[in-house]
Amino acid sequence: MSSPNLDFIFKPRSVAVIGASNREGSVGRALFANILFNGYTGIVYPVNPKAKSVLGVKTYPSILDIEDEIDLAILIVPAVTVPAVLAECGQKKVKGAIVISAGFKELGPTGAALEQAVRERARTWGIRLVGPNCFGMINTSPEVSLNTTFGRIRPRYGNIALISQSGAVGANALEYAEVEEVGLCKFISIGNKADINECDLLAYLKDDPETDVIALYLEDLVNPSEFMRIAREITSHPERPKPILAIKAGRTSEGAKAASSHTGALAGSDEAYNAFFAQARVLRVDTVNELIAKAASLAYQPTPRGPRVAIITNAGGIGIMATDACIRNGLKMAKLTDRTREELKKVLPAAAATSNPVDIIGDGDADRYRAAFRILIQDENVDGIIPIWTPTVVAEAIDIANVIVEESQRTDKPILACIQTMGDSGTIRRTLLKRRIPHFQFPENAARAMATMAEVSRMSRRPPGEVVHYPDVNQKRVKELITNARKRPHNYLSEPECYEILKAYGLPVLKFQLVKSVDEAVSAAEQIGYPVVIKIVSPDILHKTDFGGVRVNLKNETELRSGYQAMLEQVKSKKSDAEVWGVMVQQLAKSNGLETIIGMKRDPHFGPLLMFGLGGIMVEVLKDVMFRVAPINDLSAESMITGIRAYKLLEPFRGQPARDKKAIKECIMRLSQLVTDFPEFDEIDINPMLVYYEGEGAAAIDARILIR
Repeated sequence: MSSPNLDFIFKPRSVAVIGASNREGSVGRALFANILFNGYTGIVYPVNPKAKSVLGVKTYPSILDIEDEIDLAILIVPAVTVPAVLAECGQKKVKGAIVISAGFKELGPTGAALEQAVRERARTWGIRLVGPNCFGMINTSPEVSLNTTFGRIRPRYGNIALISQSGAVGANALEYAEVEEVGLCKFISIGNKADINECDLLAYLKDDPETDVIALYLEDLVNPSEFMRIAREITSHPERPKPILAIKAGRTSEGAKAASSHTGALAGSDEAYNAFFAQARVLRVDTVNELIAKAASLAYQPTPRGPRVAIITNAGGIGIMATDACIRNGLKMAKLTDRTREELKKVLPAAAATSNPVDIIGDGDADRYRAAFRILIQDENVDGIIPIWTPTVVAEAIDIANVIVEESQRTDKPILACIQTMGDSGTIRRTLLKRRIPHFQFPENAARAMATMAEVSRMSRRPPGEVVHYPDVNQKRVKELITNARKRPHNYLSEPECYEILKAYGLPVLKFQLVKSVDEAVSAAEQIGYPVVIKIVSPDILHKTDFGGVRVNLKNETELRSGYQAMLEQVKSKKSDAEVWGVMVQQLAKSNGLETIIGMKRDPHFGPLLMFGLGGIMVEVLKDVMFRVAPINDLSAESMITGIRAYKLLEPFRGQPARDKKAIKECIMRLSQLVTDFPEFDEIDINPMLVYYEGEGAAAIDARILIR
């Protein structure tokens, strides 16, 4: 997909405001005034059949009455009239339209039908459409200076592009950016996304010379796969990568449907978005102030070479809190070189701390702060600096701000300042912004922003990864099993059939046979080799142990016959109406395996969502799992393994060798290929998947698969 030409939206030579008004407090008046009085470099035409002029500018009854060409039309008219007005725009050969009007799919089926009519009308006339139900667009470039919103804020010029699906959230973000004196190059509210959506805008901003950072507020995604592709192109560009930050509303949604597998139960919509954003290299944030603060940090400062941060402060307690915040957010406290510490001792009193954080102590003045700060920024072990100052009578906060500004010219390392003053913070902020240094009132916020910058730096150095396609798979066998299962009234396959499917795609399974009698079980055990495990096979029993449907470590024929009969009796006593298909005889797994889980849940928006984590019953208790959207590359598979909190259990631990992480990785990638090849699979649960020591492989011990 090439970058769409949306210049007629962002850089129109002429704009017609259809619905411009003189009425105080109306959207038509506010929006037209924002264009007229904010320096727009093109020509604006008010369209209103009931007024001769709007704010002193001659009006036109219809857009068709305007003699000049119109690049962009802005519609502020009743929803039911929008299709007809768009038809007039089409006759006028308008290239783009922003529909501010509400009253479409947000109101239900009738509104959705009207929105479909609007979409079709725009397509018929070749008009690219923003909205409906949106807040408008702003381009702060001095060459354009266009504000088509009906808000109060005229953002200052900057290098951040802000896209908001919600007009209200967008207005709030504009207000906050203005308070923090953060500049934007572009703002656009996309509303219901009848035509232009986040993918179109990302593709446009990818090549926009004024955009260095992209900030998003989203409630859904129109085309997730296209979004991921474009986002990766933007964030991984070899010459000019642009970080993308996103708020995705709905973290606490209860909308995940009930599922019969562990994977399905854990894979809610929020987990899917987390996985998706991680693969797309989009950094997810929670709040508007976090979105703006982190975007400004990335826009104003270089990214650090690594996660090693240094802190300088005049207050030990604040330094400790800042240190905790850095560690909590994944940063590392830089280990200062011996030379740095010796130099610091020369300029600081004996009571001062010359380790990291550096504490010049409470009686320190601006000169002492300057001397220590100058030494600290030159340390080769330091990737980024958080200078902190708390109010004292010894030095004014503004003097410290000037020190940071002046000394920052000596380094290319990122600096995020935290000057804690309840005085004129605006003056402090503006002083720091002379050198594009962001200001934070609290060190925790600075630490979070620095951690995000370090993550952007890490992602920019990460190779793209490779999607491995294994040739040794048996698609024909999987198709046969799916076809057979669909002839039954049940929506899932038996456990032996699940093993057949996994085996067909090279996932490690233990030897097994499905039998119908105890004599067949004895014969199977002799072929497999004792000891064995037997499991009930029934479409009515999902969690076999709850019904006594498993017997393990049967070491000979006598134990097998006894266990077989006892198992059938216990299952019958606990669930007499269960339909029993037979008994599976399975090789007993080695006892030194670590229980993990590998699974898949097909998400309605993103498709197959893979899961890896601790297995057995611990997956329900700890929920220490990672998700990724299939198909995944080798690096995504590795990140699923290293991302769980219990990853240390896979490494050498308390005298135990490391676990076979290569085997886990291959299992995840083979499962990814399986669920990508067969969209019929709705859920897959391999729990537990025993992982043995390095070089010894893994084995699927229990498996459940549901087909759609």
